Amino acid sequence: MTTAAPTPRIRLDEGLSDMGLELSEEQRQRLIRFLSLLMRWNRTYNLTAVRDPLEAVTRHLLDSLAVLPYLAGSPVLDLGTGPGLPGIPLAIAQPSAHFVLLDSNGKKIRFVRQAALELELAGIEAIQARMESYRPPRKFATIVSRAVTELETLWQVAEPLLASPGRLLIMKGRRPEAELAALSAPDPRCRRLSVPGLEADRHLIEIRRD
Repeated sequence: MTTAAPTPRIRLDEGLSDMGLELSEEQRQRLIRFLSLLMRWNRTYNLTAVRDPLEAVTRHLLDSLAVLPYLAGSPVLDLGTGPGLPGIPLAIAQPSAHFVLLDSNGKKIRFVRQAALELELAGIEAIQARMESYRPPRKFATIVSRAVTELETLWQVAEPLLASPGRLLIMKGRRPEAELAALSAPDPRCRRLSVPGLEADRHLIEIRRD
């Protein structure tokens, strides 16, 4: 008997089960539709280096959703979102929250806006701006960033934008010992993240303002 080849949906369902995340059928379908849009746009606009859909489920969808249990209220700011990661998967998983997805790259923000429109994600606001110059009218309960720069740089940018109480969540690969040692933020917490199918190290740096 031959085993059926895995599909993106099968890999997603298995990964969500391994992570203990319960998403509805509609949410799962939206995640797969988002992945399909990303892969289609990527052929023209080079939005991500990951071109295999199965690999993208692991490296983009499941990796983004690994931070879901640590979100703390709304609104949520995704600093340096690129093509909507982790912001779009998180917005699909948490539709009651308002998400601001920020990036300086015009083609990536155009993709985010189109994806939010096609997926009917009313809670997403896509903004093209440099994070150093972004001055929003309100502060954020959660700020998340997926390894766009060093910890101290992110803290200096995020600190004025963070509400009280609030959380800054920074997704990294290997435990960044040198960056943690140089970080001026109070009491940073470093947690290992488990992403099914991903052999590389993943860590979450959490900074709380209570």
